[in-house]
Amino acid sequence: MEAPCNLFVFSRAIKFMNALIAPARQVKTHAMDQPPNPQFLEEITGALDWWRDAGVDCDFLDEPVEWLAPPEPAPDAPALRRRPEPKQVADAAPVAAKLDRAALPADLAAFTPWWLNEPLLCEGGPAARVAPQGALGTDLMIVVEEPEAEDGDTLLSGPQGQLLDAILAAFGTRRADVYLASALPRHTPGVDWAAMSERGIGQVLAHHIRLVAPRRLFVLGGNVLPLIGHESPHRPAMLRTFEHEGGSIPLLASWALPALLAQPRAKPVLWRAWLEWTAS
Repeated sequence: MEAPCNLFVFSRAIKFMNALIAPARQVKTHAMDQPPNPQFLEEITGALDWWRDAGVDCDFLDEPVEWLAPPEPAPDAPALRRRPEPKQVADAAPVAAKLDRAALPADLAAFTPWWLNEPLLCEGGPAARVAPQGALGTDLMIVVEEPEAEDGDTLLSGPQGQLLDAILAAFGTRRADVYLASALPRHTPGVDWAAMSERGIGQVLAHHIRLVAPRRLFVLGGNVLPLIGHESPHRPAMLRTFEHEGGSIPLLASWALPALLAQPRAKPVLWRAWLEWTAS
Protein backbone atom coordinates (compact mmCIF):
# COMPACT_ATOMS: atom_id res chain seq x y z
CA MET A 1 0.00 0.00 0.00
CA GLU A 2 1.42 3.35 -1.00
CA ALA A 3 1.81 6.02 1.68
CA PRO A 4 -0.65 8.88 1.32
CA CYS A 5 1.03 12.20 0.53
CA ASN A 6 -1.03 14.44 2.77
CA LEU A 7 0.13 13.90 6.36
CA PHE A 8 -2.42 16.29 7.80
CA VAL A 9 -5.33 14.56 6.10
CA PHE A 10 -4.31 11.15 7.37
CA SER A 11 -3.69 12.41 10.86
CA ARG A 12 -7.32 13.45 10.77
CA ALA A 13 -8.30 10.15 9.17
CA ILE A 14 -6.83 8.21 12.10
CA LYS A 15 -9.65 9.43 14.32
CA PHE A 16 -12.26 8.60 11.72
CA MET A 17 -10.95 5.09 11.07
CA ASN A 18 -10.65 4.37 14.79
CA ALA A 19 -14.29 5.31 15.08
CA LEU A 20 -15.13 2.88 12.29
CA ILE A 21 -13.09 0.01 13.68
CA ALA A 22 -14.53 0.23 17.18
CA PRO A 23 -18.14 -0.63 16.26
CA ALA A 24 -16.96 -3.09 13.62
CA ARG A 25 -15.12 -5.12 16.27
CA GLN A 26 -18.05 -5.18 18.68
CA VAL A 27 -19.98 -8.37 19.33
CA LYS A 28 -22.83 -8.84 16.91
CA THR A 29 -26.28 -8.09 18.28
CA HIS A 30 -29.69 -8.85 17.00
CA ALA A 31 -29.78 -5.45 15.26
CA MET A 32 -26.82 -6.29 13.05
CA ASP A 33 -27.96 -8.22 9.96
CA GLN A 34 -24.67 -8.29 8.10
CA PRO A 35 -21.31 -9.49 9.49
CA PRO A 36 -18.34 -7.06 9.36
CA ASN A 37 -16.36 -6.96 6.13
CA PRO A 38 -12.97 -8.57 6.90
CA GLN A 39 -11.26 -7.05 3.85
CA PHE A 40 -12.42 -3.55 4.84
CA LEU A 41 -11.14 -4.06 8.38
CA GLU A 42 -7.78 -5.34 7.14
CA GLU A 43 -7.30 -2.31 4.85
CA ILE A 44 -8.15 0.19 7.56
CA THR A 45 -6.04 -1.63 10.15
CA GLY A 46 -3.13 -1.80 7.70
CA ALA A 47 -3.37 1.94 7.05
CA LEU A 48 -3.38 2.71 10.76
CA ASP A 49 -0.46 0.33 11.39
CA TRP A 50 1.52 1.95 8.57
CA TRP A 51 1.14 5.42 10.05
CA ARG A 52 1.93 4.16 13.56
CA ASP A 53 5.13 2.54 12.25
CA ALA A 54 5.95 5.86 10.60
CA GLY A 55 5.61 7.58 13.97
CA VAL A 56 2.26 9.28 13.33
CA ASP A 57 0.14 8.35 16.30
CA CYS A 58 -1.05 11.77 17.50
CA ASP A 59 -3.15 14.60 16.20
CA PHE A 60 -2.06 18.18 16.91
CA LEU A 61 -3.91 21.47 16.85
CA ASP A 62 -2.36 24.90 16.36
CA GLU A 63 -4.72 26.59 18.78
CA PRO A 64 -4.74 25.64 22.49
CA VAL A 65 -7.87 23.93 23.79
CA GLU A 66 -9.16 24.23 27.33
CA TRP A 67 -9.80 20.65 28.47
CA LEU A 68 -11.34 21.41 31.85
CA ALA A 69 -14.55 23.37 31.84
CA PRO A 70 -14.87 26.01 34.58
CA PRO A 71 -16.93 24.79 37.54
CA GLU A 72 -20.51 25.94 37.58
CA PRO A 73 -21.60 27.84 40.71
CA ALA A 74 -24.18 26.27 42.97
CA PRO A 75 -27.73 27.49 42.32
CA ASP A 76 -28.08 29.07 45.77
CA ALA A 77 -24.52 30.42 46.00
CA PRO A 78 -24.18 34.15 45.50
CA ALA A 79 -22.29 35.20 42.43
CA LEU A 80 -18.67 35.82 43.19
CA ARG A 81 -17.65 39.36 42.63
CA ARG A 82 -14.62 39.54 40.42
CA ARG A 83 -11.76 41.40 42.00
CA PRO A 84 -10.86 44.37 39.85
CA GLU A 85 -7.40 44.16 38.35
CA PRO A 86 -5.02 46.83 39.58
CA LYS A 87 -4.43 49.58 37.12
CA GLN A 88 -1.00 49.42 35.64
CA VAL A 89 0.38 52.90 35.66
CA ALA A 90 3.52 53.15 33.60
CA ASP A 91 6.20 55.02 35.42
CA ALA A 92 7.37 57.81 33.23
CA ALA A 93 11.09 57.46 32.66
CA PRO A 94 12.91 60.54 33.83
CA VAL A 95 14.18 62.56 30.94
CA ALA A 96 17.81 63.41 31.43
CA ALA A 97 18.59 67.07 30.98
CA LYS A 98 20.76 67.80 27.98
CA LEU A 99 23.70 70.11 27.82
CA ASP A 100 22.98 73.37 26.06
CA ARG A 101 25.52 73.95 23.34
CA ALA A 102 24.98 77.69 23.57
CA ALA A 103 26.03 77.58 27.25
CA LEU A 104 29.44 76.02 26.57
CA PRO A 105 32.45 78.15 27.56
CA ALA A 106 33.70 80.49 24.87
CA ASP A 107 37.42 80.04 25.58
CA LEU A 108 39.80 77.51 27.08
CA ALA A 109 40.45 79.57 30.21
CA ALA A 110 36.78 79.33 31.17
CA PHE A 111 36.45 75.69 30.18
CA THR A 112 38.33 74.11 33.11
CA PRO A 113 36.26 75.71 35.91
CA TRP A 114 33.09 74.89 33.98
CA TRP A 115 34.33 71.29 33.50
CA LEU A 116 34.87 70.89 37.24
CA ASN A 117 31.49 72.29 38.31
CA GLU A 118 28.83 71.86 35.60
CA PRO A 119 26.21 69.52 37.18
CA LEU A 120 24.95 68.15 33.84
CA LEU A 121 28.31 66.66 32.89
CA CYS A 122 27.89 63.65 35.18
CA GLU A 123 26.01 62.36 38.22
CA GLY A 124 27.26 62.88 41.74
CA GLY A 125 28.28 66.50 41.76
CA PRO A 126 31.76 67.97 41.30
CA ALA A 127 33.56 65.59 43.66
CA ALA A 128 36.36 63.46 42.18
CA ARG A 129 36.42 65.37 38.91
CA VAL A 130 39.81 65.81 37.28
CA ALA A 131 40.80 68.79 35.19
CA PRO A 132 42.50 68.54 31.78
CA GLN A 133 46.14 69.52 31.53
CA GLY A 134 47.99 71.49 28.87
CA ALA A 135 48.08 74.75 27.00
CA LEU A 136 46.23 76.31 24.07
CA GLY A 137 47.54 75.55 20.60
CA THR A 138 49.66 72.55 21.57
CA ASP A 139 51.01 70.28 18.84
CA LEU A 140 49.32 67.12 20.17
CA MET A 141 46.07 66.68 22.11
CA ILE A 142 45.41 63.31 23.76
CA VAL A 143 41.89 62.26 24.76
CA VAL A 144 41.19 59.23 26.98
CA GLU A 145 37.82 57.85 28.02
CA GLU A 146 37.88 58.80 31.71
CA PRO A 147 40.20 59.45 34.64
CA GLU A 148 41.67 56.55 36.56
CA ALA A 149 40.17 55.45 39.88
CA GLU A 150 43.39 56.59 41.63
CA ASP A 151 43.32 60.10 40.17
CA GLY A 152 43.16 63.11 42.44
CA ASP A 153 44.44 66.42 41.12
CA THR A 154 46.36 64.83 38.22
CA LEU A 155 44.79 63.08 35.28
CA LEU A 156 46.07 59.51 34.76
CA SER A 157 48.17 59.16 37.90
CA GLY A 158 48.00 55.35 38.08
CA PRO A 159 49.11 52.41 35.88
CA GLN A 160 47.40 53.83 32.81
CA GLY A 161 49.34 57.06 33.23
CA GLN A 162 52.60 55.13 33.49
CA LEU A 163 51.84 53.36 30.22
CA LEU A 164 50.95 56.67 28.55
CA ASP A 165 54.26 58.21 29.72
CA ALA A 166 56.13 55.23 28.23
CA ILE A 167 54.24 55.60 24.93
CA LEU A 168 55.00 59.32 24.79
CA ALA A 169 58.67 58.67 25.54
CA ALA A 170 58.79 56.21 22.63
CA PHE A 171 57.16 58.87 20.46
CA GLY A 172 59.88 61.33 21.43
CA THR A 173 57.72 63.63 23.54
CA ARG A 174 56.48 63.92 27.12
CA ARG A 175 53.29 64.68 29.00
CA ALA A 176 54.28 68.28 29.70
CA ASP A 177 54.39 68.99 25.94
CA VAL A 178 50.89 67.69 25.11
CA TYR A 179 47.33 68.58 26.08
CA LEU A 180 45.78 65.70 28.03
CA ALA A 181 42.00 65.49 28.48
CA SER A 182 39.28 62.93 29.19
CA ALA A 183 35.84 62.50 27.65
CA LEU A 184 34.28 62.22 31.13
CA PRO A 185 35.16 64.48 34.06
CA ARG A 186 35.42 61.67 36.62
CA HIS A 187 36.04 57.93 36.88
CA THR A 188 32.66 56.25 36.34
CA PRO A 189 32.47 52.44 36.64
CA GLY A 190 29.89 50.91 34.31
CA VAL A 191 29.21 54.16 32.50
CA ASP A 192 26.32 54.17 30.02
CA TRP A 193 28.02 55.72 27.01
CA ALA A 194 24.83 55.82 24.96
CA ALA A 195 23.12 57.83 27.71
CA MET A 196 26.12 60.16 27.96
CA SER A 197 25.98 60.70 24.22
CA GLU A 198 22.28 61.53 24.48
CA ARG A 199 23.10 64.00 27.22
CA GLY A 200 25.46 65.83 24.89
CA ILE A 201 28.92 64.81 26.14
CA GLY A 202 30.01 64.34 22.52
CA GLN A 203 29.39 67.95 21.59
CA VAL A 204 31.23 69.02 24.75
CA LEU A 205 34.25 66.99 23.65
CA ALA A 206 34.13 68.38 20.13
CA HIS A 207 33.89 71.91 21.54
CA HIS A 208 36.83 71.19 23.85
CA ILE A 209 38.96 70.07 20.90
CA ARG A 210 38.09 73.20 18.96
CA LEU A 211 39.08 75.37 21.92
CA VAL A 212 42.45 73.64 22.26
CA ALA A 213 43.05 73.79 18.48
CA PRO A 214 45.81 71.14 18.35
CA ARG A 215 47.71 70.21 15.20
CA ARG A 216 47.09 66.50 15.82
CA LEU A 217 44.59 64.51 17.87
CA PHE A 218 45.41 61.21 19.57
CA VAL A 219 42.34 59.32 20.91
CA LEU A 220 42.74 56.34 23.27
CA GLY A 221 39.49 54.44 23.73
CA GLY A 222 36.80 52.95 21.53
CA ASN A 223 34.05 54.76 23.44
CA VAL A 224 35.46 58.16 22.54
CA LEU A 225 35.31 57.88 18.76
CA PRO A 226 31.50 57.54 18.47
CA LEU A 227 31.19 60.76 20.45
CA ILE A 228 32.95 62.65 17.67
CA GLY A 229 31.39 60.87 14.71
CA HIS A 230 33.55 57.77 14.16
CA GLU A 231 33.21 54.04 14.70
CA SER A 232 35.07 52.26 17.49
CA PRO A 233 38.49 50.99 16.38
CA HIS A 234 38.53 47.28 15.56
CA ARG A 235 42.31 47.32 15.21
CA PRO A 236 44.81 48.48 17.85
CA ALA A 237 45.40 51.68 15.86
CA MET A 238 43.98 53.42 12.81
CA LEU A 239 44.14 56.82 11.14
CA ARG A 240 41.14 59.10 10.89
CA THR A 241 40.29 62.81 10.63
CA PHE A 242 38.39 64.99 13.08
CA GLU A 243 36.15 67.34 11.12
CA HIS A 244 34.85 70.58 12.62
CA GLU A 245 33.69 74.00 11.52
CA GLY A 246 37.19 75.43 11.48
CA GLY A 247 38.65 72.63 9.33
CA SER A 248 40.01 69.16 9.96
CA ILE A 249 42.60 67.69 12.33
CA PRO A 250 44.57 64.47 11.66
CA LEU A 251 43.47 61.85 14.15
CA LEU A 252 45.17 58.69 15.40
CA ALA A 253 42.77 56.34 17.19
CA SER A 254 43.81 53.42 19.37
CA TRP A 255 42.42 51.10 22.00
CA ALA A 256 41.93 52.34 25.54
CA LEU A 257 44.93 52.23 27.85
CA PRO A 258 43.56 49.27 29.92
CA ALA A 259 43.27 47.25 26.68
CA LEU A 260 46.81 48.18 25.66
CA LEU A 261 48.02 47.10 29.10
CA ALA A 262 46.34 43.72 28.65
CA GLN A 263 47.45 43.26 25.01
CA PRO A 264 51.20 43.92 24.62
CA ARG A 265 51.06 42.72 21.00
CA ALA A 266 48.99 45.82 20.14
CA LYS A 267 51.88 48.18 20.94
CA PRO A 268 53.90 47.45 17.75
CA VAL A 269 50.77 48.12 15.69
CA LEU A 270 50.34 51.47 17.45
CA TRP A 271 54.01 52.27 16.88
CA ARG A 272 53.77 51.62 13.11
CA ALA A 273 50.58 53.71 12.91
CA TRP A 274 52.36 56.55 14.74
CA LEU A 275 55.26 56.46 12.27
CA GLU A 276 52.88 56.54 9.33
CA TRP A 277 50.84 59.29 10.95
CA THR A 278 53.75 61.59 11.75
CA ALA A 279 55.46 61.00 8.42
CA SER A 280 52.65 62.77 6.58
